[in-house]
Amino acid sequence: MNITVIGTGYVGLVAGCCFAESGNNVICVDKDNGKIEQLSKGHSTIYEPGLSELIERNLQAGRLTFTTDFRAAVQKSPVLFIAVGTPQIGGEPDLTAINAVATGIGEAINEFKVIVIKSTVPVGTTEKFGDIVRVKSNWSFDMISNPEFLKEGTAIDDFIKPNRIIIGIEDARSSTIVSSEIMKELYAPFTRTNSLILITDIRTAEMIKYASNTYLATKISFINELANLCEEVNADIEIVRRGMGLDARIGSSFLFPGLGFGGSCFQKDIKALISTGRQHHYQLRILEAVNQVNIDQRKRFIRKILNHFDQDIAGKRFAIWGLAFKPRTDDMREAPSVDIIESLLAADAEIIAYDPKAMSEAKQIFGSKIFLAKSAYDCLKDADALLLITEWQVFQNPNFQWMKSDMRSPVIFDGRNVFVPNQMRDLGFTYYGVGRK
Repeated sequence: MNITVIGTGYVGLVAGCCFAESGNNVICVDKDNGKIEQLSKGHSTIYEPGLSELIERNLQAGRLTFTTDFRAAVQKSPVLFIAVGTPQIGGEPDLTAINAVATGIGEAINEFKVIVIKSTVPVGTTEKFGDIVRVKSNWSFDMISNPEFLKEGTAIDDFIKPNRIIIGIEDARSSTIVSSEIMKELYAPFTRTNSLILITDIRTAEMIKYASNTYLATKISFINELANLCEEVNADIEIVRRGMGLDARIGSSFLFPGLGFGGSCFQKDIKALISTGRQHHYQLRILEAVNQVNIDQRKRFIRKILNHFDQDIAGKRFAIWGLAFKPRTDDMREAPSVDIIESLLAADAEIIAYDPKAMSEAKQIFGSKIFLAKSAYDCLKDADALLLITEWQVFQNPNFQWMKSDMRSPVIFDGRNVFVPNQMRDLGFTYYGVGRK
């Protein structure tokens, strides 16, 4: 099948490559000339395990092409996937890009199309997208909502081994039913292991995406609240979360205390859903609390550091392990590391940091304000404390004696509970975890 994917960001690039890998002819279109030039040479513009290999293999096979020619890309394919960004401005999603795509499709459309919204958009956006296209064109088309559920670091596996496919259709018209069958055909190579395809209406499909992400964020803020209480009552959150996870009704996923969630999705989706509630005169009080707990969790971490150093960290040297918002990605959007580093810099501390993949991103964000080390151990020379921010595997079993000999003072602030408190203290470290006894 011929497919055009509009937008070569995280979602669009992964979707385009995976559809090409399953035998489709895919055109990926973007207005960024530099990005398209790199992709056409087989160079991935984002870090995602396995993605570079997919790009190179499908380019060579002729199933995948990249272009800036929007009009030609729209006209060549009967199925159009929309995967442009919806960044936030003032706490609300900015739909400028997606509205521009709708206008462009309306002006370029030359036959019946199946238009699939894969971007995360507020409830009702897919219908409005269709209204914009209709103003510009007399050609018929079907609108479909097909939200993505990809996790950075495991996106390829998430796409080819999905736990559900959500397809939102307009109504029960014969053409729309045919379009939903086209969607089932496209996803057939990925759903042979009894993965669930759920057909619903468009607004419900849009809501499923927000409901899923905000619920996961709620679990993170909930366990962080309990971790903070554990510190006050001298209980151990690690044992608490294990005990909770043994209950099949609760499960253990996302019950990991730490510095809160980051990345481009959770915080943005929480704010977007809160905004949707306000537009309909409904206050989503739980989500407001989830967002505030997430913000406060980073501040609490800073308070631990300040308390240890008697409120004066001017001139102190902090080694930071981990800059990306999670392992297996170079993404620093909304990363806890950014807020923590900015707070330390504001107090005149010195920062030297290392991350296996996010060093270029960190340089763009901080420039010369912080030092970037060549390795995890290079960070530690004369450090007054180590801050473990992102739980990369490379950080999880270090040479502690080597660490201790390099550091000015053997102090560890473990923001992800990677290390064992008693072991750290037996080795002579002053250790601070999150909610640990």
